Amino acid sequence: MKLSMPRFDQAPVLVVGDVMLDRYWHGGTSRISPEAPVPVVRVDQVEDRPGGAANVALNIAALGAPASLAGVTGEDEAAVSLADSLHAAGVAAHFQRIADQPTIVKLRVMSRHQQLLRMDFEEPFRTDADALAAQVDALLEGVKVLVLSDYGKGALKNHQALIAAARRRGIPVLADPKGKDFAIYRGATLITPNLAEFEAVVGACADESELVAKGLGLIGALELEALLVTRGEHGMTLLRPNLPELHLPARAREVFDVTGAGDTVISTLAAAIAAGEALPQAVALANLAAGIVVGKLGTACISAPELRRAVQREEGSERGVMALEQLQTAVEDARAHGERIVFTNGCFDILHAGHVTYLEQARALGDRLVVAVNDDASVSRLKGPGRPINAVERRMAVLAGLGAVDWVVSFSEDTPERLLAEVRPDILVKGGDYGVEQVVGAELVQAYGGEVKVLGLVENSSTTAIVEKIRSR
Repeated sequence: MKLSMPRFDQAPVLVVGDVMLDRYWHGGTSRISPEAPVPVVRVDQVEDRPGGAANVALNIAALGAPASLAGVTGEDEAAVSLADSLHAAGVAAHFQRIADQPTIVKLRVMSRHQQLLRMDFEEPFRTDADALAAQVDALLEGVKVLVLSDYGKGALKNHQALIAAARRRGIPVLADPKGKDFAIYRGATLITPNLAEFEAVVGACADESELVAKGLGLIGALELEALLVTRGEHGMTLLRPNLPELHLPARAREVFDVTGAGDTVISTLAAAIAAGEALPQAVALANLAAGIVVGKLGTACISAPELRRAVQREEGSERGVMALEQLQTAVEDARAHGERIVFTNGCFDILHAGHVTYLEQARALGDRLVVAVNDDASVSRLKGPGRPINAVERRMAVLAGLGAVDWVVSFSEDTPERLLAEVRPDILVKGGDYGVEQVVGAELVQAYGGEVKVLGLVENSSTTAIVEKIRSR
């Protein structure tokens, strides 16, 4: 299955559900309390993060998709903290505030990256279901996917009304279910229970074939289009009527904290579907995202650059020959990770020791090296009849095999100025015995604050000399 990075910026998603505040008290522990056999934590940092449905919306926004959120809070300090955090992240939050009830807060006491204690402050909300349905109906305008993020806390009391409102507009509905009554999600496009939630409804599954059979039965009973069962270390399974099941292995390299992993799955899935991805590709992206987030501490998001890098790693496109559009994506991702881009160009007709040394020196100036290669027609114009000796595809393949080279791209003009304007490298490098002011593209690079460097060439190494030596023999 081929994966690509969707255009999340054109994928508006509305999340409706139980919002809560995840609060963390961090501090060191150096002694045991004299009052009880428990550690004493000296709190030196307090951190608030949006949780529940708010974390789903936050994850969607972190991917670069327009995210809206509808939910219920109290009229208190926790609600203000939630609203401020969501606003800062670009989430349009619409809260139904109930004055005499507290906003749900989950307080975790942390020391040395370990959770020592969790305290929950919550009461089931007395949600005005009709008011919430009317609010959601108005917010659905222009939305491409509706997510029901259900934590069973009382915000969602009218699942069927919300599903019907979305389906009337042809908007897919994804639900992260809770409880043992999945009938409230009837008519949704897809639901995403974890294995324990799934088995609580359909019964224990002895093997995958039984899981598939019971899953397809649930799809039929609830009139769903698909079912995604998340299975922890066993990955996830996508089921659809009359189609083969899709089993995806877990992608986590190291599991540090599974808090909020389900939020990451449904948020990535929703954003990808809203961006036009087919369901199998959207599920594969969600699986990659889950593999990243479980390596983080606490309720966390993954960013678009993080997901893009995972996709590139999956497709084997972190390095090598690239089209300009692929290169721009790779460069954008590298910059998001604080990496400096070095750029050089040339014909590289017959690769020799001088080239290798020069490219190693160029790569040492930054974190990523782009090598731009003249195509065959431009080499012929520059070098004369009989050149190039090797076609551009072969020249690029050899360059891509060098350890110092990250990305190789071709250009058809006599100079790489157009390419430089597109890539905007941090450092432009050329080899030779001339001044910086003579380097083609130097003025362009310096104008936006980039550097230009000239490296000396290895003596007695040149393609022209090699060609003449061969011909003389």
